[in-house]
Amino acid sequence: MISLEDLRMSVTLARSESLSAAARHLNVSPPALSMRLRKLEAVLGLTLASRDARRLSLTADGERFARQSALLLEQLEALPESFKQQNDQLVGTLRLAAPFGYGRQRIAPLLARFARLHPQLCLQLDLRETPWPDRHDSDAVIHIGNLNDSSWVARPLTPNDRWLCASPAYLQQHGAPASPEQLAGHRCICIRENDEDVTLWHLRQGQERKTLRIKPAMLSNDGSVARRWAEEGLGLVLRSQWDVSQSLAEGRLVRVLADWRFDSAPINVLVPSKKLRSARVQALLSFLETALKT
Repeated sequence: MISLEDLRMSVTLARSESLSAAARHLNVSPPALSMRLRKLEAVLGLTLASRDARRLSLTADGERFARQSALLLEQLEALPESFKQQNDQLVGTLRLAAPFGYGRQRIAPLLARFARLHPQLCLQLDLRETPWPDRHDSDAVIHIGNLNDSSWVARPLTPNDRWLCASPAYLQQHGAPASPEQLAGHRCICIRENDEDVTLWHLRQGQERKTLRIKPAMLSNDGSVARRWAEEGLGLVLRSQWDVSQSLAEGRLVRVLADWRFDSAPINVLVPSKKLRSARVQALLSFLETALKT
């Protein structure tokens, strides 16, 4: 007999790079998960995966079983929506993934408002360094910047310019760059995210365009850390406007080369195709699009 736990295990294994990672996601030990997998394979009479301590790969049968499991789970989770209460409240579970910084600062407060509108919903916010729907168990994903290939649909939420900033103390000591070429003589703080080439900066002013190769003085995969380094006078940082706007307003940072525009990093939400999109996801989309445009 195949259980719901078997279906969830199969979907999680398909989205995990190792047995250990899948076990962490399911809150079980790797030996316990390996035993569950062997039992399911015995029931099906199939080999679903090849695995060792570091790597997990599904067989063709395993991939097909995972796809069917995902469809069945989607149908089961959507079932309560066909039995809505008369007040038309949404029910069930809604899982949203978002990057750490933007998720904490902007998405979490919005989800609190959304939760008050739909108290019957169980909302889950999963903060990740680089969330992506093809690898994780989410109903919707907030993505910042350039989009890679995905079977999901990108819906734009809000534009997001990148501003070059430094602290007043740094500018007093080193001076402000008057042109992009002068950045070579400054300490630059770079942020490594979304597998982008973060040392290549693109600028434009009217019809004039420039591309600069930056040699980082400091580098981090956490944008908030990079911003704080800049606030402490350690260099110039190119950061999303949503993250530096308060620091600028409070005088901890000053915008430099403000007459030049750097490549933007628009905020998008990635959602399934329409036929796989639940009423919960539709409601969240409408809410976010309205909230982030006001």
